[in-house]
Amino acid sequence: MADDEQKVLYALKDAAKPMRPGEIAEATGLESKEVSKILKKLKSSDAVCTPKRCFYAHADYEKSE
Repeated sequence: MADDEQKVLYALKDAAKPMRPGEIAEATGLESKEVSKILKKLKSSDAVCTPKRCFYAHADYEKSE
């Protein structure tokens, strides 16, 4: 897994709540466009989930709900 993907996963896990892509970009220091690409990739591999429209969370979030 790439470093940027790890940054996104750590940000989501640390937040312990669903976040918008802009919030993730701010937390990681990555550009919003890059975060969107990473989220798409992580979602297809089931590493992140979308509990609400336009919000993303670490896959473990769903299990804790």
